[in-house]
Amino acid sequence: MSRAAVLTGIGGYLPPRAVPNHELAARLDTSDEWITSRTGIRQRYFAAPGTATSDLAVGAAERALKSSGEPVVDTVVVATTTPDRPCPATAPSVAAKLGLSGAAAYDVSAVCTGFVYGLATACGLIATGTAERVLVIGAETYSSILDPEDRSTSVIFGDGAGAVTLRAGEPGEPGEIGPFDLGSDGAGRDLITVRAGGSEQRLSGTKPAANERYFAMAGKEVFWRAVQCMAESARSVLDRAGLALTEIDWLVGHQANERILRRLAEALGLPYERNIGNIAEVGNTAAASIPLALADAHGAGTLRAGDRVLLTAFGGGLTWGSALLTWPDLPPS
Repeated sequence: MSRAAVLTGIGGYLPPRAVPNHELAARLDTSDEWITSRTGIRQRYFAAPGTATSDLAVGAAERALKSSGEPVVDTVVVATTTPDRPCPATAPSVAAKLGLSGAAAYDVSAVCTGFVYGLATACGLIATGTAERVLVIGAETYSSILDPEDRSTSVIFGDGAGAVTLRAGEPGEPGEIGPFDLGSDGAGRDLITVRAGGSEQRLSGTKPAANERYFAMAGKEVFWRAVQCMAESARSVLDRAGLALTEIDWLVGHQANERILRRLAEALGLPYERNIGNIAEVGNTAAASIPLALADAHGAGTLRAGDRVLLTAFGGGLTWGSALLTWPDLPPS
């Protein structure tokens, strides 16, 4: 008998410190109006000194586990661009902090597409019988890799975490996740990158420039690639499911930039009113953005049991991916 992965719980977590646009405007020689008009972002959250990505991941995971009513899982997947350390992975630390020592735990690195990739691997584990219950977390502390002098990135990204719990279920059951569409193009790796710190730079024999230690992005080219790849991936996953866009209740795209989200909806021919997003309040939280948006929409009562939700993301690598989800009947958060 085939097995399906079913969503059973959700949770989001943001660090306490909100950073409104005006706090960044003076330092970066810009304005609240400039940031809002170009990104749709009014504020973001930054983690305090002494906070690690695993701490945010645990905050979101605890809420997701409480939402599910099941405190134990056998696998923990953490999608992140900002791990606690280059080695080891962050997921085992998260599992230990949650009292889940002994659970399988690993990281997924696909930048802003990380949560979708992590979700796909978790569903694969459940489908093959390798896992029964999986915790999938997207968690980021982008403030740790942003160049404080780079206006193009410093006003966009923020810190946060979102998590979901999955269990083995039956095809067609409320909460079922899938199918998926995943892709990549490594020829575009320089468009979204941190150049220094890896083996390529360390073994090159050259000392990196100061700005090569920070996150960098070619904004204009990324904009159009993001719209194109997410739209194509979304259509592909709908074809695999045998569904039309008119049968989709909500679109949850990676919260990269409000203008990208509007262009994506336009490219798909989907009314923007059916877009779920929270970029104005939290900024671009990379791998955490989709689960955070879902958690906020659930908390607001926007998502109802039986709603068909289309998830799609684009990130460094370049990577992209989409998935379908039938929203389950979850307790209010």
